[in-house]
Amino acid sequence: MRRFSWVNLLLLFAVLLLVVMPLAFGLGSGEEPFSGADALAEQAIVDDHPDYQPWFSPIYEPPSAELESGLFALQAALGAGLLGYYFGVARTRQRQRDAAGWQRG
Repeated sequence: MRRFSWVNLLLLFAVLLLVVMPLAFGLGSGEEPFSGADALAEQAIVDDHPDYQPWFSPIYEPPSAELESGLFALQAALGAGLLGYYFGVARTRQRQRDAAGWQRG
């Protein structure tokens, strides 16, 4: 195999290792081992100020943590896709301008 293929295989192995290790060793704490900062912040507020009343409530609250996590991942993927599309279009336009001999003024 070429060096490029070995590097790609090692990078793939490293990514898989980073994904599998926390799941295999059960890292995290509590019922939801991978709870986010929002849940931790909410718990800290309730602990410090038990009489605190939120200003508003969510429009939609998913029935399970898995669905909530999936929706968050979908939102992140859509955002990354839009950013990637924008940068791709901007780069292509710049290359076309450079090829046509256009200069910024």
